[in-house]
Amino acid sequence: MKIALFDIDGTLIRSNGAGRRAMQRALRVTVGTAGPDDHRYDGKTDRQIVREALVHASVSGAEIERQISDVLEQYLDELATELAGSDHGAQQLPGAAELLDAVESRDDLVLGLLTGNILTGAERKLRAVGIDPSRFVVGAFGSDHEHRYELPAIARDRASAHLGRAVRSEACVIIGDTPNDVACARPIGARAIAVATGGYDVETLAACRPEAVFANFLDTGAVLRAIADA
Repeated sequence: MKIALFDIDGTLIRSNGAGRRAMQRALRVTVGTAGPDDHRYDGKTDRQIVREALVHASVSGAEIERQISDVLEQYLDELATELAGSDHGAQQLPGAAELLDAVESRDDLVLGLLTGNILTGAERKLRAVGIDPSRFVVGAFGSDHEHRYELPAIARDRASAHLGRAVRSEACVIIGDTPNDVACARPIGARAIAVATGGYDVETLAACRPEAVFANFLDTGAVLRAIADA
């Protein structure tokens, strides 16, 4: 039994910048600045992104925790606005639907999520592109922990509770589009598969030494075999 833990942004979907625009507006409304123009969001949790922006804005340590909560609450409102209607531009990435169906159809694979998105944000993004969040039976989110490398253990423990037996760390397979997706698997001995549909190319991801790397998910069979064999 393998637990297939998918990232969302850049892996399953492309949100057409909706998440970033929502976060920047939330930061401006709450603290008056969106942070540096070159602030990279990919591979990070939402809480980490907000903390980095607040530190850049010289928010005091005593205020940061309260401000993070305020920003994220505002962010969810802004994200709902971004994804309202039918012209938001968010879409599933090629091959994602077929791969999710293939994973879900196998008795030896459990479909899950491992994402830096806070839970409600993750659900809104998935629904916006026609993916039902309830089909992912286990998961770990940016609302569970600020540091991405803590999320695999959370997902593993939830998988154990779901299955009613202990899940080994090496049975967890993290599928994502950034070096951080690959790196976060290492502390607990989980496996990682990379896909170059986000902001990093195949060569950069291959240098991180995942179990496999793909340009995209169009070859459903090959990706499915890599997950099962990881």
